[in-house]
This record gives sequence, C-alpha cells and structure tokens, in this order.
Amino acid sequence: MNDIKLPDYLPSWMSDHVNAYLENGEAAHLWDASLGGGEGMLTTLLLTTKGRKSGKTLIIPLIYRPSGDGGFCVIASKGGAPAHPAWFLNLQTNQNITVKVANDEFKTVAKVAAGEERARLWNMMENYFSPYAAYKAATDREIPVVVLYPA
Repeated sequence: MNDIKLPDYLPSWMSDHVNAYLENGEAAHLWDASLGGGEGMLTTLLLTTKGRKSGKTLIIPLIYRPSGDGGFCVIASKGGAPAHPAWFLNLQTNQNITVKVANDEFKTVAKVAAGEERARLWNMMENYFSPYAAYKAATDREIPVVVLYPA
C-alpha cells in the first residue's frame, strides 16, 4: 500500500474524500456533490490504476451509477478540459484496474461505451450530476463514458 499515490493535482477536498474512503468505504461512499457544483449526496467509488508513465499505483474518486448490466458507469470528464483525464489514459494502457465500492474491493475490466449505450449512460449520468452538461459544452472532445465490470 505504500506505493499508492494520490495525484498531485487533486484539490484538498478530493484528497480528503479518498483518505476517508480508504479508512471506511461505507461511511465515505456518498459524497456531498455541492463540493463539485452538483446537488445532494452522490455515490462514489475509488478507481485504482497504474500510472502509464510513473508506474505508480494511483487512486481517484469518481461519481458512479450502476450501468444496468452489472457494471459501474463513470465519466472521464476532467471538468470539460480539452484532454482526457490521466486515469482514463492509464486504463487504456493497462487494464490492471481495481475498484472500491463502499467496502467492496475488486478487479475490473473497463469498456468505453459507444453509440446508443453511450447516449443512454451519458443521459443517466448527466441527470445524476448536472455539471456534466457544462463539462460537455466546455470541450470539443467526446467525453468518454466508461463501464467498469467486475473481472
């Protein structure tokens, strides 16, 4: 566990959430979305990837919803930035991914949704966390919709 690194660019409220989640996933499973411009308490998971450049184990909290087919849907928004988030690039390079949902931790396989599935999942996530609409409007890239399936 001592090679786990929180990305340096995480704001303190996000790092605090990760640390709380690692201590007690059940207690930190719900996140106060007002900290990120949303509303209410939303479900989050911890995604652990291997850095494609650093080789370090990296952990990031992400809002999720069940995909309806056994997976966990997350959005690679990076707040509408022009480039994909590092965690998304990492999982494209290395599918050695672990997810923690509440107190359950397991290996996963990531799939980028496309077509009608992507549209359905995007709408579901945007309805859950409304700032995704602004993120979409802020960038020219197609924001990836990712489904994490237990391996």
